[in-house]
Amino acid sequence: MDPQAFIRLSVGSLGLRISGSALNSSKAGIHAFSSPCSCEIRLRGFPVQTTSIPLVSSPEATPDIHSIASSFYLEDSDVKALLTPGCFYNPHAYLEITVFTGRKGSHCGVGVKRQQIGTFKLEVGPQWGEGKPVILFNGWIGIGKNKHENGKPGAELHLRVKLDPDPRYIFQFEDVTMLSPQIVQLQGSIKQPIFSCKFSRDRVAQVDQLSTYWSGSADSSDIETERRERKGWKVKIHDLSGSAVAAAFITTPFVPSTGCDWVARSNPGAWLIVRPDVCRPESWLPWGKLEAWRERGIRDSVCCRFHLLSEAQDGAEVLMSEILLSAEKGGEFFIDTDRQMRQAPTPIPSPQSSGDFSALSPIAGGFVMSCRVQGEGKSSKPLVQLAMRHVTCVEDAAIFMALAAAVNLSIEACKPFRRKIRIGSRHSL
Repeated sequence: MDPQAFIRLSVGSLGLRISGSALNSSKAGIHAFSSPCSCEIRLRGFPVQTTSIPLVSSPEATPDIHSIASSFYLEDSDVKALLTPGCFYNPHAYLEITVFTGRKGSHCGVGVKRQQIGTFKLEVGPQWGEGKPVILFNGWIGIGKNKHENGKPGAELHLRVKLDPDPRYIFQFEDVTMLSPQIVQLQGSIKQPIFSCKFSRDRVAQVDQLSTYWSGSADSSDIETERRERKGWKVKIHDLSGSAVAAAFITTPFVPSTGCDWVARSNPGAWLIVRPDVCRPESWLPWGKLEAWRERGIRDSVCCRFHLLSEAQDGAEVLMSEILLSAEKGGEFFIDTDRQMRQAPTPIPSPQSSGDFSALSPIAGGFVMSCRVQGEGKSSKPLVQLAMRHVTCVEDAAIFMALAAAVNLSIEACKPFRRKIRIGSRHSL
């Protein structure tokens, strides 16, 4: 499998140092700088990211160089767009970090105005397209207009900006998951078959290799049952030889909560994601658990929450992702330790089929996978991206295909139950 080139732009080790003379000269006084400080991080063509900045009181202190506050992931086309000269008043692209005191919002109905302290700019240069690790900036820099009497800046920002190659594998389901599609790897315009996906829905509980993890009823299922509960759904991922290399199946049925017609947070449906046990042929080991439920609102959402299950810690669960997807339009489910799990101290098991476990630490983690799906009732063909550094064999990729299939099917499993089934459409749920 050949990956596609991506780069990761990380901004971290943030800290703000304010001089005493700057505080005294500020019209807002000391209070302005004792309130929370934040920054907006901008890169042309990407959504603005906002994060807090800690105040550094000691002149000798340096923020943790391993902390990551923000990350941007760029493919070749993104880098080329940034390096292409823009219009006459903004010919160059920049990474721009604007620092503020206070937060947006209001207090007791009165709007709270943020004060801008200063801005850091870093021009996008040719090294962005070289595909090599490089530290673009590391250290303190003066921002703002306040100056010491000795000419030094009154406000200083500490940051570390780094580029790292972050190649990815890209896969696509060639049809909707319920139609048991082939899964191909995308390499530009080339599609290479890698896996096949087999979906099944139990009408009568059957004993198979997954039965030790199945807790469903043995009663017959028909259309009316499907309108009251959704259970017995199962997806197996097969390699090109036909061997099952990963699977996902419902362990907690998707049922309406008391007093409503949807799957609520208080009683979510759940999938178990499993991988082959290399020590016991025809057996499976649990790898992860995906829970899903419907969040009601002006526009309904489906929340997907994923835990990794660690053998080394007696079945301990490690929360890796909790994402809201639009029920109508779909969205992107992702696992990214920079964005979600920087505070997690627990080593996380890898899905390696060898049974080995390695720590995807907050330092080395970053982007792991993403899965883009469509909303309910639409022809959803999941598009999956996997970070190459987390994939050491075909089975590693397969387990994420099973997870992606479970995310996709959860959109349908969380549809409201009191909907009339159209005549001639026995698959409507």
